[in-house]
Amino acid sequence: MTTRSIETSPQLYARLGGALYLVIIIFGGFAEGFVTGKLLVAGNAAATARNILAAPALWQLGVVANTLVVVCALPLLWIEYLLLRPVSKNLVLLALFLNLASLAVEAVSKVFLLLVLPTLANAGYRAAFGPAQLAMLANLELRAHDIAFNIALVFFGFTCLVNGYLIFRSGYLPKTVGVLMQVAGACYLVACFAALFTPVLADVLLPAILLPPLVGELSLCLWLLLRGVNIAKWQARVGLVPGA
Repeated sequence: MTTRSIETSPQLYARLGGALYLVIIIFGGFAEGFVTGKLLVAGNAAATARNILAAPALWQLGVVANTLVVVCALPLLWIEYLLLRPVSKNLVLLALFLNLASLAVEAVSKVFLLLVLPTLANAGYRAAFGPAQLAMLANLELRAHDIAFNIALVFFGFTCLVNGYLIFRSGYLPKTVGVLMQVAGACYLVACFAALFTPVLADVLLPAILLPPLVGELSLCLWLLLRGVNIAKWQARVGLVPGA
């Protein structure tokens, strides 16, 4: 991807970004929504272990989807950087670094998910530990994933705040989408800090507080995919002369 190509062909990048965002939302919803909701039992490590062992293929599909979210997010953050760079080079760099930090921590969090099934199914572990001990060990891995994932979302929440401001100021993307992304970022920050430090409050807030982030991210995803950028305002922002 070259600077010139993004300047002259922003719609291609916008639609590719929208497609990547849609894949991320679908895979994330499948992994964190369907698989987690079906297999994980809150507060019951033994039941969770039994469910995972009873459906190893489904669990592995969820882990694959979780991993692909991180993989798809890397080119997406680069596209977002290119699309928002004309607004403010300094702020878009800040968003880029925040997003990179988020993805780095999120990638580490997936290591814990990859350990869960081998921990429960390994014959050597079963011989050395009882079922209750293995269930608690797997539960510790799941808890470590949740902590790391919430830390990743803290960085992503700040990313959404900065990107939302850049979208609002851009002129070639809707101000409403920018506001929705900032609301999404604020909700992520509240939800994740609550989950990390005040679990009782998190139990009250979740899952309702995650609805605005879904609306904000989905609005950006669909706008990029279906409408892209306003070409005339994009050209004005980057200093291109139509027809030149």
